[in-house]
Amino acid sequence: MNWEQLLSLKRQGDKGKRLRVEQDDTRLGFEVDYDRIIFSAAFRSLQDKTQVIPLSKTDFVHTRLTHSLEVSVVGRSLGRLVGKKIIEKYPHLKEVHGYHMNDFGAIVAAASLAHDIGNPPFGHSGEKAIGEYFSIGKGQQYKDQLTAKEWQDLIDFEGNANGFSVLTASRPGIEGGLRISYATLGAFMKYPKESLPKKPTKEIADKKYGFFQTDKAFFQDVALDMGLIPNKSGTDIGFERHPLAYLVEAADDICYTIIDFEDGINLGLVSEDFALEYLIKLVKDSIDTSKYKTLTTKEDRISYLRALAIGSLISDAVKVFIENETLILEGKFPFAIMDKSKYKAQMDDIIKISVNNIYQSREVIEKEIVGYQIIQTLLDKFITAFNNKYNGNTSNYDSLILKMLPEKHHLEKEDLYARLLHICHYVSMLTDGNALELFETIKGRKKN
Repeated sequence: MNWEQLLSLKRQGDKGKRLRVEQDDTRLGFEVDYDRIIFSAAFRSLQDKTQVIPLSKTDFVHTRLTHSLEVSVVGRSLGRLVGKKIIEKYPHLKEVHGYHMNDFGAIVAAASLAHDIGNPPFGHSGEKAIGEYFSIGKGQQYKDQLTAKEWQDLIDFEGNANGFSVLTASRPGIEGGLRISYATLGAFMKYPKESLPKKPTKEIADKKYGFFQTDKAFFQDVALDMGLIPNKSGTDIGFERHPLAYLVEAADDICYTIIDFEDGINLGLVSEDFALEYLIKLVKDSIDTSKYKTLTTKEDRISYLRALAIGSLISDAVKVFIENETLILEGKFPFAIMDKSKYKAQMDDIIKISVNNIYQSREVIEKEIVGYQIIQTLLDKFITAFNNKYNGNTSNYDSLILKMLPEKHHLEKEDLYARLLHICHYVSMLTDGNALELFETIKGRKKN
């Protein structure tokens, strides 16, 4: 892979290349990507989607929106720091093609901003609830009517693949979705493969999948245009990662490790003593002990340690990336950046505490159980009504259910897989609060 191709400004529908030297620096294409994402309805809905605590009313607990904004800030720093080194190593990128170090920051920031844009309500349990509706729920009835890969898309419903669809899928009058640049799409694509074969290797890029069968053709177009390296044979589609996808992943890893931990401390789920014990190992080289001693509240102390910890992890992530940049370009780096960090043991310790004290706390588990019931009920009612309409045997109840669908989701879908995926997409784009309200309405429990 080469950086000139990887930094493509091309957008869906373009007939030719967009040259960096011809870009208006006051309105750079990669920055346009960021703007389009942040003004999208899908991004806006993240303000009421779970990061750690579902349906939490606590003001300092992160939602998917605040998490995504923070990941984009960390991603921008990672991109700029890496970009500075890359431009120094390959000066022709600037001298001939006009790229700057901030371009890398803009790409990673935009992709990081969108990294959770396809996640369903109620966190990762929302993905599992959709998948289990098909694998062990009422959706099992559709298995024999779908191809193996279509079925796998549904039983392993994946927020990353759904996010790619959010960014790129066309609908009447809206061609190419948000029309994001190929470089930003490449950085977004952490798992550039289809749902089968499932986990064919232990390489990080094969851990999950990155696109639905409906989006396969455009996914291949993006990957081939940027020169991503194919790594599957026959009819199976898969590629090595775009190098900047490693930085998007690192930004997410850094934020959820440190900031979810901070949330747990502020909620009282993790003691401040744990914070001192675990965070101090990340900041021992940068902490100003005299300043730390002047901080009188737990929140201020934890905030200070969090900021220093993120700074330490950013510096180390950049070091790991640059040391392995040649292998990454050759498609020979099968690891997450933070798995090779000198702080990996400390991060693992923090994540273990978070799993035990936060992710598996009674409050989280109770609300995830509620989320399962909500998502599977909504899927069943809307899929049944949508299919009955297609088959010409709509009941009055089905008609009432379909009136709850927003106008933009009233599309004709001839193919069963497309109909099922369409309703999954609709449910996945609901906020936690919207999903709960719709569920209460359908169950006849909504209070006016």
